[in-house]
Amino acid sequence: MKRIAVFVLLAILCSTMKSQIAVKTNLLNDALLTPNIGVEIGTAQKQSFQVFYGFNNWKIDGKMAKHWVVNPEYRYWFCHKFSGSFVGVHALGGEFNAQKLDLPFGIWDELKNNRYQGWYAGGGVTYGYQWVMSKHWNFEAAIGAGFIHFDYDKYGCQECGGTVEEGKKNYWGVTKAALSLLYIF
Repeated sequence: MKRIAVFVLLAILCSTMKSQIAVKTNLLNDALLTPNIGVEIGTAQKQSFQVFYGFNNWKIDGKMAKHWVVNPEYRYWFCHKFSGSFVGVHALGGEFNAQKLDLPFGIWDELKNNRYQGWYAGGGVTYGYQWVMSKHWNFEAAIGAGFIHFDYDKYGCQECGGTVEEGKKNYWGVTKAALSLLYIF
């Protein structure tokens, strides 16, 4: 609850500034049952900063993907902010509790048969493009690559037994994929 309060406070603070501001959602995360909200603030003619927050708390047929994530990003726009191509530098971090998941690209094959709980942090670079749909609405596509470090406890099953092992895992690859809908104030 504190995380949501900080995010709302940030949005209110930003709305008092004389900058262009957008509220957005990543439709890919929504499709994966991770409701999310983002705020992007134009900080200069060719620069912006955004912060996303996502939360997932589902458990279906023994599969579980409970997690939260915060994803800040600095962006440089090639023409002007909120239109056309941009490159960015992003960070991400959060906590997770997951089991019986088959993640793409062999990201973490052991999740199919065990439960893992812990935290993660990482970052990378982003390329994206925004299309202006109307005075207030834009659509964005973005992809990012980089590094994520996981620190976890492994359990044999969801509701029984103690920690089987403690460990760390590093991942290099896709760290961001977004198809976002924006409302610009």
